[in-house]
Amino acid sequence: MSSTNLRIVWVLLLLDLLLAGGALLFFDKEILYNTQVGFLSSSLVMFASMLSYRRMVKTRVAHNIITIDDSKDVIDTLEDPYDLYSEGEQEEPLDVVEAVKEEKARLKANRRSLYETLKDTKAALSLYRLGAYVALILGFLYLNRHGLLHIPSYLLALSLPMVVIVTLLVEDKANDRQDLIE
Repeated sequence: MSSTNLRIVWVLLLLDLLLAGGALLFFDKEILYNTQVGFLSSSLVMFASMLSYRRMVKTRVAHNIITIDDSKDVIDTLEDPYDLYSEGEQEEPLDVVEAVKEEKARLKANRRSLYETLKDTKAALSLYRLGAYVALILGFLYLNRHGLLHIPSYLLALSLPMVVIVTLLVEDKANDRQDLIE
């Protein structure tokens, strides 16, 4: 496990202990159940997503699959997505029927096969993520079925792992950039 992942695990465990202690100290067992089910299921979803995307990126790097077109600047792509204001040759207006036929042929050539689509959705359909989402749904249904569901505490507990993980990853990225500058 990398140092960033280990740090995320330790911070999440510490936060979970604080959350459980605060729920027991200031509230009742209903709030404790909601916070624990929400926090643990959200943490599972986040870790499963990170793991599946990491595997997807590693396989793409290993097979040298590049899906980004770097030929255009990002700002140019946002400001002029159809390349209307480029400084290259200006074509004469074509016949509308011919232009529609050419555009249909171009779109047909860019169609992706079922295999390519499934290959790109591997991360979304990984067993880790599906299992984590099943745990999230079953936890919610369990709390709701037994009359224990307290929406504010459940939503708070769902959001905490996301905030912690994103904050730690952004902080780690900033530290890496600072190390490169020095």
